[in-house]
Amino acid sequence: MHEKERHRIILSAVQERPVVTVQELVELTSSSEATIRRDIAALHVQKRLRRVRGGAEAITPPQFIGLAGRPFKVNETMHSAQKRAIAREAVELCSDGEPIIINGGTTTFQMVHYLSNRRMPIFTNSFPIAEHLLKHSKNTVMLSGGTIYREQNIILSPFENDVTRNFYARRMFMGAQGLGPLGLMEGDPLLIQAEQKLIDQADELVVLVDSSKFRQRSSLILCGLSRIATVITDEGIEDHEAKMLEEAGVGLVVARSSVSKPEESSIPA
Repeated sequence: MHEKERHRIILSAVQERPVVTVQELVELTSSSEATIRRDIAALHVQKRLRRVRGGAEAITPPQFIGLAGRPFKVNETMHSAQKRAIAREAVELCSDGEPIIINGGTTTFQMVHYLSNRRMPIFTNSFPIAEHLLKHSKNTVMLSGGTIYREQNIILSPFENDVTRNFYARRMFMGAQGLGPLGLMEGDPLLIQAEQKLIDQADELVVLVDSSKFRQRSSLILCGLSRIATVITDEGIEDHEAKMLEEAGVGLVVARSSVSKPEESSIPA
């Protein structure tokens, strides 16, 4: 990642929360700790942020606290071919007229390209998913209510009595920050709260994760493996990870990104 892009991500992160640690910035940018410390020092000298012990803070404290995790625009560029292949397999599970829920995320976003010719009720908490489906499909789209978190392009509500409770789905499709023996993991308590409400509205939970997510961990558990019906991932999944899913009774679909269909050539990364 170029220095200019790292600086943009770092400055965005310090505006989203009171203090951002060096380790959080390492994870956000996939850079080394030494590189991040140099970036913080440079931005501190430029008076674009304030260096603090173990991290950085904004010169002007943020008025609105965002969510933990990488921004949507950063995640969108990572493992793009695998995400498209995973999304294609996910849409293969759908039937016209069948209600589904699609949780916000960069892998689930890729589903919109394959849903363009479908006709089904779709509930989502993702602003870009809803916008794309409205413009490029005839699906019925319902959005959750709440606050739009710009960096993640997701809509979340802290209230129990929102429209989420009024939608039933045959399947819910979602991504996650990590996936391990204890289940699905996320990095923010507000995400956990909102996603658990959505999961309760679906018969089956289908998880869309590229294989790198099997090696990522978080301190927050969203749900156990027993709640997951199917995991769709790419060819990078390792044998012991596949065995973990099999022993938990979770179905596994391996999407092959090397096999492309002719019509996919126009689909953006």
